[in-house]
Amino acid sequence: MLGRRGEPEVSGALATVLTDVRTGRFERSLAALTAAGAAITTAEVYLSHDGASFGNRMMWWPVVVIPTAVPAGIAAVFSERAARTVLPLAGAAIVCNGVQGTYLHWRGTAQRPGGWTRYNMESGPPMFAPLLAALVGGMGIVASILRREGRRGR
Repeated sequence: MLGRRGEPEVSGALATVLTDVRTGRFERSLAALTAAGAAITTAEVYLSHDGASFGNRMMWWPVVVIPTAVPAGIAAVFSERAARTVLPLAGAAIVCNGVQGTYLHWRGTAQRPGGWTRYNMESGPPMFAPLLAALVGGMGIVASILRREGRRGR
């Protein structure tokens, strides 16, 4: 069914989300979620890499890079300027580190005895965990692109 403007009618939670995106409320929420996600992801990465005794110095990179989104996300909640400058920089750094980590995890799996076996894929470095960390950075980038509450257009 089409609404007054010829757009499909939606109701419930989807309507609320679409309204929040249109009015700019979602930008602050996504910035806050980026900060929270970065804190949780950093803790998980640290525990996982500590369990591997930080055997490769590159394992420290996500422990250093991912937490940059915590203050950037918090600042973006309160400052439009931070949302347009600091948050996308932190997000881009996290995405780059996630892609790099994916390469390193896949290389680590391939270097195990037997190479690309099901056993190595299940017991080796988690193959897609760095991409999940990169999603946190992607959320920060998306938050920086969205319209801010109270602004007419961009």
